[in-house]
Amino acid sequence: MKARVLTALAVIPVILAVLFLLPREGVISLLGLLLLIAAWEWSGFIGVKSIAARGAYAVVVGLMMVALWSWGRSESNLTLLLWLTLAWWLVAAVWVASFPGKVNATAAALCGFLVLIPAWASLGRLYIWSPDGPQLLLMMLLVVWAADIGAFFSGKLFGRVKLAPRVSPNKTWEGVFGGIVAASLVAYVGARWFGLDVGAFVSLCIAVAALSIIGDLTVSMFKRYAGLKDSGELFPGHGGLLDRMDSVAAAAPLFLLGLGWLGMATS
Repeated sequence: MKARVLTALAVIPVILAVLFLLPREGVISLLGLLLLIAAWEWSGFIGVKSIAARGAYAVVVGLMMVALWSWGRSESNLTLLLWLTLAWWLVAAVWVASFPGKVNATAAALCGFLVLIPAWASLGRLYIWSPDGPQLLLMMLLVVWAADIGAFFSGKLFGRVKLAPRVSPNKTWEGVFGGIVAASLVAYVGARWFGLDVGAFVSLCIAVAALSIIGDLTVSMFKRYAGLKDSGELFPGHGGLLDRMDSVAAAAPLFLLGLGWLGMATS
């Protein structure tokens, strides 16, 4: 716990500096780099061991990210992408429930594309397509973090009923409810800050928080398949970059789509 807290205290100021001090091109480039690191970590789920093979997987992901960025410049294309990504995450929820069946190296490799590439497009578009982009991106992160922290502590205090014991034995339904409550409180503050309809924005953020939990469970499923506790060792007490981005990857597409419904971002 001490390592987790200290790492978070060190990382949060860096995130704020990146979002609000770096030029737009710098933020987009850094997001791309982070997704490439996540792709490198994901390659560990598919059983490749050599540096060349893992690098090749990351390169393929990078090329697809560039292609999708260009394709997603169209509003209609981006909207289609967001809906397809949302559908994928709903399929992932069913897949997690059926674990350990139907998981193999090929599926893991393909799912890395489905998780990482839409996350890149969603995060980048969220940042640049709205005048409030940096604040909205931070808002989404706060909702996801609140859901994670709320789930952790409520699960520790009240957890009894297991959520997905074959994938993540420590997660409970009590933790889910605690995470939703915490995310709702953050969303209420966010709605007031942005001058949005409280009911609509809080409802969106509840859905985003729920989907972030599915993202966490999905990556946990592939880690369990690969026999790994963490995706990497980049952050002491937290694991790898992918361990921190799994929830964000699932949350970002729905958040961007929802902001389009609320008239705050092009979607």
